[in-house]
Amino acid sequence: MGHRIDLNCDMGESFGAYVIGRDDAVVRYVTSASVACGFHAGDPVVMRSTVRLAKKHGVSVGAHPGYPDLMGFGRRNMCLAPHEVRDYLTYQIGALRAFCDSEQIQLQHVKPHGALYNMAVDDPDLTNAVIESLKDFRPEPIVLVLAKSIMQEICEKAGVRVAREAFADRAYSLEGRLVPRNVPGAVIKDPALIQARVIRMVKKQETLSTQGETVSLGRVDSICVHGDNPEAVNIALSIRSILSKEGVEVVPLKEFV
Repeated sequence: MGHRIDLNCDMGESFGAYVIGRDDAVVRYVTSASVACGFHAGDPVVMRSTVRLAKKHGVSVGAHPGYPDLMGFGRRNMCLAPHEVRDYLTYQIGALRAFCDSEQIQLQHVKPHGALYNMAVDDPDLTNAVIESLKDFRPEPIVLVLAKSIMQEICEKAGVRVAREAFADRAYSLEGRLVPRNVPGAVIKDPALIQARVIRMVKKQETLSTQGETVSLGRVDSICVHGDNPEAVNIALSIRSILSKEGVEVVPLKEFV
């Protein structure tokens, strides 16, 4: 069997009168949508419309729950007890699951958002909170985790369905972690550079750090494009183009994880 990969995008991050991202355009090029659940972005109306949009285009849907930090877009670290994190996750995933049920589609995955994701990468307590929340749902969703992280190891040992994720439009540190967004060059916008990075991630299972050193990623199941990146549509299109050219099949996670 050749290479198979999922292409996921954070979506549904508009709320109220505020429009963030170009979901109607980017949805045409991805296979999985991670939908904001109201805490860091999104609202009930946007959640339903995003689920419907994904369904219309045959895109699988997952929950993108984050910290209760609307003003900070969920990108500010918070100090919460693990049981609080678990319940915040269950609350948000449950809300999106209801919209999925209403639209008669399956909730495919869960991907923690922003600071919660980055903190859980190396925090066993937060990772276990994610795992406990997943147990509240049947069938249990796939969880997206940063490839080659402690979070991946803990989830795999717990028997959770894991999808290992790499980031097309984010710079990596030498330790294999995402470079903080306030560091110059942390967000990559050049489609040609992103194409080269994606092929290296998928076929060589590695990327380059900001120091120019090779970073091993191991197997990658899903490539993320951030919906709020101004170049998100061009990036998603260019990734699909290069993957097709290289003979890589782009399919939703549920088909191979």
